Amino acid sequence: MFSIRRIIFGLAAVLMLPLTTEVSASEPLQAPTGQVLLTVSGEIFATNHGDAAQFDLDMLRRLPRIEFRTTTLWTDGEKTFVGVPLSALLDHLGANSGQLRALAINDYSVTFDLADIGADAPIVAYLMDGQTMSRRDKGPLWVVYPYDSDAAYQSEVIYSRSIWQLDRLVVTR
Repeated sequence: MFSIRRIIFGLAAVLMLPLTTEVSASEPLQAPTGQVLLTVSGEIFATNHGDAAQFDLDMLRRLPRIEFRTTTLWTDGEKTFVGVPLSALLDHLGANSGQLRALAINDYSVTFDLADIGADAPIVAYLMDGQTMSRRDKGPLWVVYPYDSDAAYQSEVIYSRSIWQLDRLVVTR
């Protein structure tokens, strides 16, 4: 079943109208070959599993990446995090407005506006100190901000968005 946005996007592609997203509705994502770590659904244009997009670790590693060192409230000392900027992941899927609901393996969730996502922060981290993260170590995916780089990243709102054991994202209007 196609959403109205998907139909409009497809018509715009046929008519060669300019769009604000890099992803074409007719350009499906590659299917994951490894364990699925993240499923993105809702108002997205690029999919590979019904109306959703599934990502394994290799697929996430092929997207743009950012690395930074920071301390967190939940770890000891400075840690180095590597991951895909959340903005790049959503751009890749054609999601550029609305709200994002992030959900963890244990069903903890947080919702925020896509407009609140910066170009470089947060990231969906898949490495901490050069290693993949187990569930015990907040993994396999963790939404992380460079907390030490800006006082704006040291607030209850930002800390609540720092969801570990991330496994689902839902984009809504």
